[in-house]
Amino acid sequence: MTDYVIADDTDIQPRDGTIKLHGPAAFAGMRAAGRLAAEILDALAPLAVPGASTEDLDAVVRDMTLAGGAIPATLGYRGYTHSCCISINHVVCHGIPSDRTLRDGDIVNIDVTPLLDGWHGDSSRMFLVGDVPLKARRLVEVTYECLMIGIEAARPGGRLGDIGAAIQAHAEAHRYGVVRDFCGHGLGRLFHDSPEVVHAARAGTGPELRPGMMFTIEPMINLGKPAVKILEDGWTAVTRDRSLSAQFEHSIGITEDGVEIFTLSPLGRHCPPYI
Repeated sequence: MTDYVIADDTDIQPRDGTIKLHGPAAFAGMRAAGRLAAEILDALAPLAVPGASTEDLDAVVRDMTLAGGAIPATLGYRGYTHSCCISINHVVCHGIPSDRTLRDGDIVNIDVTPLLDGWHGDSSRMFLVGDVPLKARRLVEVTYECLMIGIEAARPGGRLGDIGAAIQAHAEAHRYGVVRDFCGHGLGRLFHDSPEVVHAARAGTGPELRPGMMFTIEPMINLGKPAVKILEDGWTAVTRDRSLSAQFEHSIGITEDGVEIFTLSPLGRHCPPYI
């Protein structure tokens, strides 16, 4: 049985398995945090080029987050020591910034979460580095389509499983693998909260989608099989078959008549190539 509670949006709520239903103040807070996340990702588009180091990109994220009056939610989270995650090629998620430089043909996911006035704006985008092969570009395009198809399925009165079912159907129609090991999540004043938003599911199953719910949708789609493994650093997740992986993420809120995307690009840089 799913428990829903009306959230006290003036304070941090407990992580107790309940699904929080938020009011206008929370939506305003998420709007501001989401816009900052989107602005940071917009600014990275001309910087994700061959020769750029991932630690330099991480520094840009940190500086822009602080300049925007926020702090990077990942910095210090469970011992993580960077301001974003940068995942290249066969890295599925949680890639750690380092002196590794981007190379011509890479596909890169950058995941940012500014914590602004107590609200988490969580979003990630893919970036194409230099001359990217067609099969990699197509994977990125389809992954973005999966995200938007999943968002389209997020409607009041529907079920959480509708989102995963829509994503899975589209990805598997292109013979791609949908990662099961990681999922979207509730958020707001908490970085990670209920519900879990899986990206492969059966339509009509799971909790009812109700106005006031806020969560991320962040499909991870592999060119090969869905299986992943975690490296010895305890963070970096890679595809077991070394196939390419792509991911996009938006933070959204369920409204009375649809959905609001908090993390849309102000510059229209939704899916690469970003011109």
